[in-house]
Amino acid sequence: MEKSLPLQHLISFNKLLQRYEEMAKSEDHYLAERARYILDLQAPYPELREGFTDISLLEKHSELIGLLLQDTFSPLLGDNEIKAASLPYSEVIFNASNRFKRILEAAGPEYHPNLENLEDGISYIMSCVVILNFYYGFHIDFKRPFFYNIPDANGVMRHYRILYNAEFIEIIPNGTPIKITQEDVDQLLVSIEDLEQWKKKIPPHSFISKGFVISNMFDVTAEYAISEIKSNLIVKDYKNNFLEEVEPIFKSLFSLPGLQLGYVKYNPKLAQFENAYFDGIKSFILQKKDHENCGTSLCMQSYKKLLRESKLFVISNVERAYKGSGGIAPYKALHDQNIKSALLAPIAKKGRLLGVLELVSDKVNDLNSVNGQKLEDIMPYIVSAALRAIEEEENLISAVIQNECTSVHPSVSWKFREEAQRFVREKFLGNNPVFKEIVFKDVHPLYGQIDIKNSSQLRNDAIQRDLMIQLSEVKSVLSSALEEKKLPIIEELLFRVINHLDDIKESLHTNSEQDILDFITHEIHPVFEFLSKKEGLLKEKILRYQSQIDMGIGSYYDHRRNYDESVTLINEKLAAMLDKGQKEAQLMYPHYFERYKTDGIEHNIYIGEAISAEGNYNQLYLNNLRLWQLQMMCELENAHYRLKPELAVKLDVASLILVHSSSMSIRFRMDEKRFDVDGTYNARYEIVKKRIDKSNVKGTEERLTQAGKLVVVYSQKQEEIEYLRYIDFLTSKGYFNSEVEIVELEGMQGVPGLKAIRVGILYQPEKKSNKTYTYQELLQELKT
Repeated sequence: MEKSLPLQHLISFNKLLQRYEEMAKSEDHYLAERARYILDLQAPYPELREGFTDISLLEKHSELIGLLLQDTFSPLLGDNEIKAASLPYSEVIFNASNRFKRILEAAGPEYHPNLENLEDGISYIMSCVVILNFYYGFHIDFKRPFFYNIPDANGVMRHYRILYNAEFIEIIPNGTPIKITQEDVDQLLVSIEDLEQWKKKIPPHSFISKGFVISNMFDVTAEYAISEIKSNLIVKDYKNNFLEEVEPIFKSLFSLPGLQLGYVKYNPKLAQFENAYFDGIKSFILQKKDHENCGTSLCMQSYKKLLRESKLFVISNVERAYKGSGGIAPYKALHDQNIKSALLAPIAKKGRLLGVLELVSDKVNDLNSVNGQKLEDIMPYIVSAALRAIEEEENLISAVIQNECTSVHPSVSWKFREEAQRFVREKFLGNNPVFKEIVFKDVHPLYGQIDIKNSSQLRNDAIQRDLMIQLSEVKSVLSSALEEKKLPIIEELLFRVINHLDDIKESLHTNSEQDILDFITHEIHPVFEFLSKKEGLLKEKILRYQSQIDMGIGSYYDHRRNYDESVTLINEKLAAMLDKGQKEAQLMYPHYFERYKTDGIEHNIYIGEAISAEGNYNQLYLNNLRLWQLQMMCELENAHYRLKPELAVKLDVASLILVHSSSMSIRFRMDEKRFDVDGTYNARYEIVKKRIDKSNVKGTEERLTQAGKLVVVYSQKQEEIEYLRYIDFLTSKGYFNSEVEIVELEGMQGVPGLKAIRVGILYQPEKKSNKTYTYQELLQELKT
């Protein structure tokens, strides 16, 4: 029993004995005699009337207590009623009916009944409410359902609702009770969570509960299970396997410990069943297949029931159905999984099939058309859950499309949502709205790229090597064929192959690749196919040649594969690192961000008052983001440095940042689904971005960007001063070496006067800490 309670519980039969004293005066001779008999039996044991807390006395006087309670516990009903005497809201139970005893025995010796739905601390307040009602005379509704959850012999959880009969309880003050007014009660009723307030008004052990209650229990497993299933289906988060969580409840509903649940969704466009994407959800119809046409996964009868009539399909004996049908679907799939009976329940909305709920069991007749009717009460909720799952899947797909195919970054989505809400509102009012263009004015751009050096030349070199190897192999096969066949046409083909080899030996021309592939595909391969029909060494040579061909492009793909895979690995690594760093940068101040994968990684950033819905923009945030970008480019360079030994082609990279002195406007291009600068003057910024990495140092043939150096391009003196400060700061943190130079760029048409800072990157064999230095730290360091 709980120690800190306002009620001190005494087990007593005083109030029951008082009833017998009244009966002893009855004019009904039989009732009077029986009452006197009961009273005489109890007389030698005054503790039964006075009350006791020693639980061992219940066992000591169990036979007498049974006689005292015989009129309230009829032996004639004991095998049917689930009943016991107990203390209210307590684990103390005695004088249980035969049926309740059997229920407890089936649960096992380790099971002890515990009240469900009785949270910590609430028992004190409930006891207070009992005192307020039965002693002080207030009328407070405190009724709430209580349950015992008791497993049966098969381990299936069953649920029993408890109804208390409290007519044999007395509430007696333990000393002088505190006076309680209506004002006190009003204050308590708004202080359900303030346990100390309740203890102040009704202190612990200030009252005595003398007596016992009769607990009448009813098996509400079906109702409880249906309620729990409804709750799970209504509120479930579909990121996890909801079937796994409701499966035990279904077992209770059907009283089947061997019951399992499955689910398969229906694709009406392709007329096929598909496995759900939710974690861990399985389908017994599909087994391990991702999808299957309905015509092959169902028999005609099940197809008609599920798809045309939207009715339950019952297989009470899978073995018999399997043998009787000759092993057709769906019986074969179920039989192969050792399933003995099954229910296939269509999940349909207005005749449109959404999916199929699969209930299977390991015993014949466990699932049948009779107990299948239990699904009727929960199918509407299963349909709602399926509809919500479909909607969530569509939202997920839309999110992927948004993330992968468009440029609506989360930092600016509020503006799109705002415009969409206006559009919907106008449409609802009967107007013909037009979705307005999204424009952000007065924002500051930042641009950076980390580009693979000499990518075009390296790609051409890889293509050249593959073509030369392939042509050499073709030459070898044709030479063997000419020795064997002595056909002039083979000699002519061999002549052309040699000419192609000579043509690309020094360098690969613009049209060489396509010309050679067309020649091999349309003229060489048909000849090889003809020559390979006859067994012999020539056929073996042709087969060996064909085994080295990539079927996707119809040519050798060895050096190109190495190059492409190296580029992909660099892009994936650097993009993932940049994306992760971006999430941290967004916490400093929201800004628009987009990146592209080419032969390397490019990114655009825009920051300003217009971008953030929160406002409070300050120049400090632009400075902070510039410092962050500089540091991030160094970290990307270091990531490539550590990745380079793993590359099949040891590609170098070069990094560049473009600084723009003034703010600009950006506009979302609806046709291209991306942001672009707005206005003719700002368009020059885009021109610089496209040409800058190909520019040279003024008066030389030296390319501006170089491996091992980070380039910062700018046009204003104050930008030079600002970035030299950042570089000096990050040099002290181990990001750069002391090699800093300032160069002028060869003039680009319409954009003269550009300069650049080039600084040597300090590479680290081991990854540095993820600390991002802020502009405030830079200012602090400058002060010191």
